[in-house]
Amino acid sequence: MKVLISGASIAGPVLAYWLSRHGVDVTVVEHSPALRKTGGHAVDLFRPAMEISERMGVLSDIEAHATGTTALIVHRPGTARPARLDYLKIIGAMSDRHVEIMRDDLSEIYYRAGRDDVEYLFGDTITSISPDGDVTFEHNGPRRFDVVVGADGLHSGVRRLTFGDNVSESFLGGYLSVVSVPKGMARDGEMTGHFKPGHMAGIYTADHLDDARAVFIFRPSRPLDYDYRDADRQKSQLRAAFEHMGPEVDRWLGEVPTTPTFYFDAITQLEMATWSRGRVTLVGDAGYCPGPAVGGSTSLAVYGAYVLAAEMARAGDDYAAAFAAYERTMLAPVVGSRKLARVNAKTVVPNSNWGIRALVGAGRLISVLPLGVTQSLARLNTKGVRLYDTMPLPDWPAPFNGTG
Repeated sequence: MKVLISGASIAGPVLAYWLSRHGVDVTVVEHSPALRKTGGHAVDLFRPAMEISERMGVLSDIEAHATGTTALIVHRPGTARPARLDYLKIIGAMSDRHVEIMRDDLSEIYYRAGRDDVEYLFGDTITSISPDGDVTFEHNGPRRFDVVVGADGLHSGVRRLTFGDNVSESFLGGYLSVVSVPKGMARDGEMTGHFKPGHMAGIYTADHLDDARAVFIFRPSRPLDYDYRDADRQKSQLRAAFEHMGPEVDRWLGEVPTTPTFYFDAITQLEMATWSRGRVTLVGDAGYCPGPAVGGSTSLAVYGAYVLAAEMARAGDDYAAAFAAYERTMLAPVVGSRKLARVNAKTVVPNSNWGIRALVGAGRLISVLPLGVTQSLARLNTKGVRLYDTMPLPDWPAPFNGTG
């Protein structure tokens, strides 16, 4: 079987690794000329994604690239003294097994794990996909594949070619931006955050990074006149949203015009009745993005790639059966992640001073309680904060046992 995957970020390399391990001929096409170094933000891997990474033999590398954040320093309106929260206890209430890692680092680790057995076409884009699997590219010559997988993110080109505009996008009311700033602006092991109603600005770094990352999330009273491809306008909108929030935040904003890497996007959720049509299916944010920064999309993408690979290995040449089984397994986690993201989008960045006080108060309570107590309470809510720890990993079909 020949499989084409579009996208070399997270889900694409994970899917390519597992399919190639089962003897599938895999090609990955990536629009960027090399692995993207976008200055992206830190992402979370929860228990199932950690176990999948361990089976790939890359967990030690992932842990070595953890951000190392242990404390949250929170500045609030009307309070001169910041609150110091125990980040490890807060995240420990959500997951028994977790790591925070920069998205670019994670992408490179997954890519290295399978690159020797996978063909990568960098600097190219799919331009058409026929029902028979004939694919044309912007630069390479046409080829035929048995299956095409879109793992190319929220603004997926494969999804557009296959489903057109038959996709429901729900704006969750906020915007996320990540800006590369000088490393000296942050303190090792700490994330410093400033809150005001509808706004959160934070900064952090890691030992192995050459820079620091300033993160901005805001919820304006009405949607912006926004184009995800227009970086200059995005920078102006970001500065307008956060200027005069405080001297420290103003210094971060001062780096925006000259930053080497800049990310800005709406926090948007995808809802599709199916992620498959004919020989084409979608994985990760391309098919079921719950919302950047609020829905655990990275762990969901790793999990989805593993489930899809397992079902394709189990079904052999019957890709329709594989897609159906993949969607059955993913339905509950995807629906759960959507619900959780809609809640998080409102609670992570409160729209009132009272909401900010409540958020910080909850963090303080978790910080002082024994970890075992908060974990026991959190385990009672498998559809909430423990959702991503409870996604069951499918068994791998014979003859491959999936132990890497």
